[in-house]
Amino acid sequence: MGYAVTVSDVAAVEVVGGAPFPVRRIYCVGRNYAAHAREMGHDPDREPPFFFMKPADAVVPSGTTIPYPSKTEEYHHEIELVVALKSGGKNIPVEKALDCVFGYAVGLDMTRRDMQSVAKKMGRPWDLSKGFDQSAPIAAIVPAEKSGHFEKGAIWLKVNGDVRQKGDLSDLIWNIAETISFLSEYVELAAGDLIMTGTPDGVGPVGRGEEMVGHVDGLPELRIHVQ
Repeated sequence: MGYAVTVSDVAAVEVVGGAPFPVRRIYCVGRNYAAHAREMGHDPDREPPFFFMKPADAVVPSGTTIPYPSKTEEYHHEIELVVALKSGGKNIPVEKALDCVFGYAVGLDMTRRDMQSVAKKMGRPWDLSKGFDQSAPIAAIVPAEKSGHFEKGAIWLKVNGDVRQKGDLSDLIWNIAETISFLSEYVELAAGDLIMTGTPDGVGPVGRGEEMVGHVDGLPELRIHVQ
């Protein structure tokens, strides 16, 4: 089929030992670690998860130098475990949810925090504070058949060698299977979807000339330089 304009390339994430993973949608879970909920001024009780989205072409690979974004003076890092789906559906039972998982990766939910704060106060959407260009750095995906599924393991982020965020995947308020199941009650999930599962406490600013290194036990590290 021909199109009226030139079609952009399919956004994709590198896969360890395999062909690239084509990205369909990127779903992000908000406040999924109790300590992070507290630092953002919210009750960490087990309230239902909530979600926001980033465009597929916001992904950038490890080793990339990304520009400091416009319209912000508070460019914040949020280190996350990313889940890549090989299948989906609607109303997926929790006990079947992990069957949909292709693999896992380390990712960053980069945020224009000052813009987000203004949007919250005015009751406006967060789109431009979360879904801007190059706001979803993601390292190579490891297939689940190699990594297994994650219930625990260290997750941390360093900026210029200093630890800024540190937690454990066991501290997720909603685990991976529960998150997939809950989200599938609202949208039909499909192969190519990515789910960023939330960030531990310690979110904060990163500046021009600084380097971020993100880590989850058992996965390739993510390294991003800000210009």
